[in-house]
Amino acid sequence: MRNDRERLGEAREYDIFDLTEGLWRQRLLVLVVTVLVAALAVVYAMLATPVYEAKVLLQPPLSSDISQLNVGRVGGDDLLAPIREREVGQIYRRNLQSDSLRQAFFEQVYLPSLGEGLGAGSAGLYAKFYGQLQVLNANEEEGRSSVSARAEDPHQAADWVVKYAEMAAERTKSELIKKVTAEFKVEADNLQRAIDAARANASREREDRIIQLTEALHTARSIGLEKPPIITTGLSAEVSSGMNGSLMYMRGSKALESEIKNLQARVSDDPFVSNLREREQKVSFYRSVTLTPDQFEVYRQDGVVEPPEAPIKPRKALIVGIGVLVGLFIGTFIALIREAWRFRQARQD
Repeated sequence: MRNDRERLGEAREYDIFDLTEGLWRQRLLVLVVTVLVAALAVVYAMLATPVYEAKVLLQPPLSSDISQLNVGRVGGDDLLAPIREREVGQIYRRNLQSDSLRQAFFEQVYLPSLGEGLGAGSAGLYAKFYGQLQVLNANEEEGRSSVSARAEDPHQAADWVVKYAEMAAERTKSELIKKVTAEFKVEADNLQRAIDAARANASREREDRIIQLTEALHTARSIGLEKPPIITTGLSAEVSSGMNGSLMYMRGSKALESEIKNLQARVSDDPFVSNLREREQKVSFYRSVTLTPDQFEVYRQDGVVEPPEAPIKPRKALIVGIGVLVGLFIGTFIALIREAWRFRQARQD
């Protein structure tokens, strides 16, 4: 019976009390490992290259900012529809998020900023750059956006976000200028075609008028009517009003001959075309309007972009805190291994 109790005592399991006692025996080891790992974390936090983040908030333009785009677009139903601030903001945000703009910024700004010899292997650098520059639509309803950039130099980060916003603005302005120029050209061409058609129609109407007058002249000559008859009765108004129709011959041959000569000698029918000068003025206006990028703005910068004062990476306190926890974990793990080995050796002995 006593031998059984001795075997049970020798084969007992490693319990929580043994664990606590073993960790206390290994407390110096745990402390040393924790201090070493924490020291490594401190060294890393001190030597790691700081990363700064700059951010710019962008808003749609005001109506006064794009007033030049709407010259000739307000004041009449027959004119072009005005360009709204929301439309300009949508075009600008689309350019902000375009991959072609990112690629252009990468080649024109990012690579040159790395210096000579550092721009090799642009495929890998582009992946890194893609994570450094972020565009976010903060409020789609209000049309607000933001551009943020991360760099090791705070001034460079601030410069990047400003340049990126300006490059998007340049593309948007170019797109809007092409749109306005194309619309003005189409409108001018349509008006010019209408003017040409009105002139041709006036010329045909003049020829028709000459034919009508010539026939009436033959009739007046055939009856020997040189002057219109004098009618003193109440029919005078009715006869006078009908002298342009079938009774045109009653105007007399002299009057008809004079009008025919005037029509045949007419150099231009322009004075007799309705609204011709007004339409010509519009054509001249549409063909003369020129837009330049400095005449309007496509976004408003909310606030001033200043170089960030504090880096976002590395977060030194967090790194040191994680180092302490990791060191404590590693030290405890090593201590447990040592205690488990000591317990095993004791059981074998």
